[in-house]
Amino acid sequence: MSASNKRHQRLVPVALTMAVVVALAGCKKDEAATAGPQAAPTAAKAPTPESVVATSVSAMGVDELREAASKAYNENRLYAPAGNNAMEYYLALRDKQPGNASAASALSDLLPMAVIAADQALARDDLDEAKRLVALIGKADPNHPALGRLKAGIAGAEATAKKRAEAQALSAEEEAKRRAELAKQREEDQKKLQEQQRQQQAAAEQQRQQQAAAEAEAERVRQQQAAAAEAERQRQQQAAAQQAAPAAAAPRPAAAGNELRPVSLPGPKFPPAAQRAGSSGSVQVEYTVGTDGRVTSARVVSADVPRQFQRDFEREALAAVKRWRFQPVSQAVTSRRTIAFEQ
Repeated sequence: MSASNKRHQRLVPVALTMAVVVALAGCKKDEAATAGPQAAPTAAKAPTPESVVATSVSAMGVDELREAASKAYNENRLYAPAGNNAMEYYLALRDKQPGNASAASALSDLLPMAVIAADQALARDDLDEAKRLVALIGKADPNHPALGRLKAGIAGAEATAKKRAEAQALSAEEEAKRRAELAKQREEDQKKLQEQQRQQQAAAEQQRQQQAAAEAEAERVRQQQAAAAEAERQRQQQAAAQQAAPAAAAPRPAAAGNELRPVSLPGPKFPPAAQRAGSSGSVQVEYTVGTDGRVTSARVVSADVPRQFQRDFEREALAAVKRWRFQPVSQAVTSRRTIAFEQ
């Protein structure tokens, strides 16, 4: 065999190998062309305030919603997972009963935590969760001041994520791992937030108890002071009574000789008829005072009053004199006095 023939035999396998490689490459190219470019996975539609509450939750009855909401709250399912959290249950309950005070109060308590959770979701690039939380907040309070900031944050994060996806395409396995880590972080954030709320409630309850104890102590001191003041008042009254008792029991000394010393000289009553008529005058009365200082007898000596009211003036003058009291005298004393009636 000539050298040229041997060289030809050596080249045949090489050529066949290259042909197979080219054919295989052509087949793969044809398959790719036939299949066309793979469609990118369809992104889930972002929830809205109208659609954020799960259909299964909206279909529940009032009593079911109330029980499920309470259970979710106690089990720290405050705003997650989707379709089984306290916020969705309370929102559905409010839709069925717009005037439900417990639902409104619970949502008011949950809103600040939902805002914090949305900020945390943005911080860890969990945009799906951030959008869901923003929809929950928007349904609970369409005018909440944090909505604008959160929506702007989501838009900025989406733009950043798009650039990152263009620069670095994540594999399905890496994306699943990232989402699992996000879900884990989401759960941890929710637990931390719930623990912070519990600590704040415990501190508030402790402060309330301390304030109640201080008020009770202040009331106790006030009552003690009032009791002490009342006891002192009674003691002073008893002391005054004890001091007055001997003086009242002691006999009054008789006036020297027959001098009358008045103890009580009440004035006369003005006759009503004379008072209405604008009349006035005076009545002179003679009276006798016994040894005990009481008036034993009295009579009218003269009267300077209008005639039509004379009997009225005299009657009131005598009545007044008979009420007079004097210090005891050694013997009865008779005296005269003029009683004036002036308006």
